[in-house]
Amino acid sequence: MTKLDRRKFITAAGATILTHTLTNSSTANVPATNLKNRVYSSSGNSPEVTTATLGFVPVTSCCPLIIAKAKGFFAQYGMPNVKVMKQPSWAVMRDKLMLGAADDGLDGGHLLFPMIYLMSTGEITYGRKIPMYILARMNVNGQGISLANTYKDLKIGIDSSPLKAAFAKKTQSGETVRCAVPYRRVTGDFFMRWWLAYGGIDPDKDTSIIVIPPPQMVASMRSGSMEAFAVVDPWHHRLIKQKLGYSTVTTGELWNNHPEKGFTVRAQWVDKYPQAAKALLAAVMEAQIWCDKPENKEELFQIVSQREWIGVKSELLRDRLLGKFDYGNGRVVENSPHAIKYWRDSASYPFKSHDLWFLTEDMRWGYRSPDFATKPLIDAVNREDLWREAAKLIGQEAAIPASTSRGIEKFFNGLEFDPENPQAYLRAPKIRIAT
Repeated sequence: MTKLDRRKFITAAGATILTHTLTNSSTANVPATNLKNRVYSSSGNSPEVTTATLGFVPVTSCCPLIIAKAKGFFAQYGMPNVKVMKQPSWAVMRDKLMLGAADDGLDGGHLLFPMIYLMSTGEITYGRKIPMYILARMNVNGQGISLANTYKDLKIGIDSSPLKAAFAKKTQSGETVRCAVPYRRVTGDFFMRWWLAYGGIDPDKDTSIIVIPPPQMVASMRSGSMEAFAVVDPWHHRLIKQKLGYSTVTTGELWNNHPEKGFTVRAQWVDKYPQAAKALLAAVMEAQIWCDKPENKEELFQIVSQREWIGVKSELLRDRLLGKFDYGNGRVVENSPHAIKYWRDSASYPFKSHDLWFLTEDMRWGYRSPDFATKPLIDAVNREDLWREAAKLIGQEAAIPASTSRGIEKFFNGLEFDPENPQAYLRAPKIRIAT
């Protein structure tokens, strides 16, 4: 693939594209000097198309995708006609990605990163393989686990063990203990399992893990149909404000700087339009940088709170995006190191070791055969090579990691994941036995 050079964007195609971008309302707040330095040329590096249809689910991990559109970063990279469309659930995202934009679906978007693998293998797409690429990680951290107020007196935190007796009592009375996750076989599912298992609660025997779309989590808690949920903000903060429950733990406390959503595009689209794919990626990466700058936070809240985007009041977004965690049980943490990150601490780079962790965790919970060949699939789906090219394109060479592995990962429960020895992690016990 042709190596792009920053100096090549400041030329000819600029005349048409720059005129469009400067008059486009979405770029009204972007300095013209910035636009000038980021317009593609017509010398072979310009996008093959100027449009793509991308989707997102309204949770805070989608912020870079919204900002890439609202602040004109897509237009700056020669793609002024990109559509960014809100979707009601991850299942709808999956279905529309199966269709593709040519059939009224989506070309790509913001997705729970394990879903990208499960679509590529056909495991969640009705047996039909939908080749997908991970182009970037959208964020690290950002999830949490909340409980209904029924259990507030137990003062549950990172240790869920006081719930064991309470859940057993509920079950013995003939009721079902339900814990909600946004989708099966993804980080939220695994984090809920980790947290329950650490307290000696078997998530498969002692509870029923159910799937609820993120925007419906709070309403479902209000109805009394579940005990706990794992999801990304702003839904924890809304739960607390409505006095329906409290947060027990943020997922950064379970695994600091854990991988979260992915920026994904259908492989067929990327292969057909490689320059356009790189333009999309560069725009999203620029937006990730913008989202992490303290001076942009207030504007970020104002933009993403609008109805067409996340659509909740900015005060429900502000605190946790700034690293202030009010758990709703008297515990308040200022400047938490576990706040959501979009660019800092290599948040955007799609480490292959994290994808290996997912496939191994999938095996631990019996979703996948331990004999599954992980490397060919990871190499087919993870396009960190495109991320590296895009990093050079936007002048972020210093952000390129030295390795595709982040190294040994350490978790709250004492387990470690060594990408060089995933079998050791695979053999680790799932349920903590009380002593």
